[in-house]
Amino acid sequence: MADKPAQPRSLAARVLTVATLWAVIALFVTGVLILTSYRNSAERGFRDLLRAQLYNAINSVSLGNNGRLLGTLQLGDLRFSQPDSGWYWIVDVVDNGPPDRIESVSLGNQKVAITDTQTAPFNELYERFYASTDTGGRNVLVAETEVVLGDNGEVARFRVTGNQADVDADVWVFSRQLILFLTVFGLGSLVVNALAILLGLRPLDRIRRSLEEIRTGKTESLEGRFPREIAPLTTEVNALIDNNRRVVERARMQVGNLAHSLKTPIAVLLNETRSMAPEQAQLVNEQAMAMQNQVQHYLDRARIAAQKNSVLVRTDTKMVLQRLVRVMERLNPDMAFELELPPDVPELAMEQHDVEEILGNMLENASKWTTDRVAIRVQIKAASVQRSRAGATDGADSKPFVAILVEDNGPGMPDDQLEEALKRGRRLDESKPGTGLGLSIIKEITEEYHGSVELKRSSLGGLCAIVNLPVAVR
Repeated sequence: MADKPAQPRSLAARVLTVATLWAVIALFVTGVLILTSYRNSAERGFRDLLRAQLYNAINSVSLGNNGRLLGTLQLGDLRFSQPDSGWYWIVDVVDNGPPDRIESVSLGNQKVAITDTQTAPFNELYERFYASTDTGGRNVLVAETEVVLGDNGEVARFRVTGNQADVDADVWVFSRQLILFLTVFGLGSLVVNALAILLGLRPLDRIRRSLEEIRTGKTESLEGRFPREIAPLTTEVNALIDNNRRVVERARMQVGNLAHSLKTPIAVLLNETRSMAPEQAQLVNEQAMAMQNQVQHYLDRARIAAQKNSVLVRTDTKMVLQRLVRVMERLNPDMAFELELPPDVPELAMEQHDVEEILGNMLENASKWTTDRVAIRVQIKAASVQRSRAGATDGADSKPFVAILVEDNGPGMPDDQLEEALKRGRRLDESKPGTGLGLSIIKEITEEYHGSVELKRSSLGGLCAIVNLPVAVR
């Protein structure tokens, strides 16, 4: 069995997928850039705060005559008074004087490691910043400088530290808010994009519905106002439809004229066979009858093609079936014909003559092969019916169909012969009279109306012939 063709992807789904991917990528990159920028800004602000506190400490400390550090630092931040807070200040005399040291209350017993100047050198303002840890394991940022305080060149080292966790916590709070805002904004953008795309594609859906109405015969062209971008397409489609209609009408007219013009010569040939020798008359008569059948066949097809799309063509299914069953009962009084109809049988979108041709052939074929019983059932099918010609799938009609089943209790036929029986002129059993055209005529007429024919084993033991015929639009 051949694999089913892949279902075409939705244009709206394709655009929405691309828009969604782009929105996710854009928002992710935007979030990373904003978060990086905010972290850099927070780090700069952290350094500026430590620098300000460092110079505040320098302005608050002096060196006494005895070489001792003097001054009371009031840096205006309570964290410098909280023990083990990570916010410390330390002042040391490191050169040309007696060692001395003052420090913040918050330092307590903590010690902060000093990084050598090669790893973290002083900048042009003779200050440096480096990351360190206290003995409690807290990560701190150290702002350090050295200042000459005394007249004898005594040098004091000033250090102010800040807790890195405070900056990290601030960045984390900001990142959570940023993720929340970007998520809400992203979802809102996706909804707006989806609505914009669906609204933008609505004209294409209108075109699809219009084309469906053209196919079902409700209209003859694309009607309505369309956006400027689609208007040229509708114009070209309407021109193509008009051109195809003219080509089909011209071809149909030529075939009909040709078939009609042959009717008279064929009738003359048949009439002349009456005065010919029996052997010659039989040969000419058989060929002329074959020609006449072909001519009538193509005339019928031209008539069907002209009427099948008309919304005015409809046939009462129940009436036709009941009348045909009565005729078959009179012709075959020894057979039982069982007709099963649903409560509300819809009308068929077909010419009555064609319906009678299809059902008459089906009943005639069943009565020819049945033992004593023929069952006729009608089912309404809402699903689409696949139709095929010459073994190739031609499409599907998503509209309601009526399935008419004719079953007999005769010998039936093998499964490998069911498809062969639908071919024109094939007679699988020469013991019964006939031309072998009945089933093929059913198939050809049915397919002209976009229906289908199926043969299978009957529940009665014989053959079950099923035709799916289109329902008339109410």
